[in-house]
Amino acid sequence: MRSASDQEAGEQQVRDAVRRHVRTRAFAEAEDIISAVLSDPGVREARERVEAAETDLGLELCARLQSFQDRYDQAVAEGDADGLAGLCGGKHGRWGRICVLPGGHETSMEEPHWGRNSEGRPIAWVGSAPDDW
Repeated sequence: MRSASDQEAGEQQVRDAVRRHVRTRAFAEAEDIISAVLSDPGVREARERVEAAETDLGLELCARLQSFQDRYDQAVAEGDADGLAGLCGGKHGRWGRICVLPGGHETSMEEPHWGRNSEGRPIAWVGSAPDDW
């Protein structure tokens, strides 16, 4: 015969397993819905227009903001943690973007986020998202 504490521990394991299953299922359903929305032709067209505008603006700002990219590249090459810590927190990791402007630029300099995309081309964007978004 199992003790009350053994029975309680077993019940807790079952509850934990059910919670994990429910959470996993909810995430899978959410991913299916997100994939369906993102594959919609209208959404794809809007995304392409946004990306084109971000690329155009990135190129337009390149001459004025390239020195920030150069400082970022140098800080990365030298492992300068202090130099990197002062940068803007704006990023879109999924698309390989890291803003190379100083922290707080969005309000003080009234600039969009600016850096390079994953292909190395200049890009500017508004807003930020988690790395895994």
